Amino acid sequence: MNLNRKRKRIISEINITPFTDVVLVLLIIFMITTPMLMQPGVKVNLPRVQSLNNELTSNIEVLISKNGYIYINGRQVDNADVENVMYNLISTHPDQAVIIKGDKAVRYNHIMQFMDKAKKVGVTKFALAVDNIKI
Repeated sequence: MNLNRKRKRIISEINITPFTDVVLVLLIIFMITTPMLMQPGVKVNLPRVQSLNNELTSNIEVLISKNGYIYINGRQVDNADVENVMYNLISTHPDQAVIIKGDKAVRYNHIMQFMDKAKKVGVTKFALAVDNIKI
């Protein structure tokens, strides 16, 4: 008799275990990379404060023309008065940055002389402004 004989059946089901493994791996990859992509675009509603002094949040803007003329916050300043004007601006808010906008034809020496005078009166933060050109 054929009692010991097992009947062979055809498996008509699809094995989804490998498919599930691939989907879970992709899910983990997306879970890790999505916060990195979303980080720069996070929107935050910051509290608003009414400030009486706008100089606290603004920087000191210095323009140096190709002739060596110095303009601090829009008004022309003699070379001899640079230290006094910078001292008055920095004494009220010592953490302000000085943004130097020098003409491309200005001599490097003029910029360095201005920076030296500003350092003498306590300026610690400098930035050089440039014009961006898209390539």
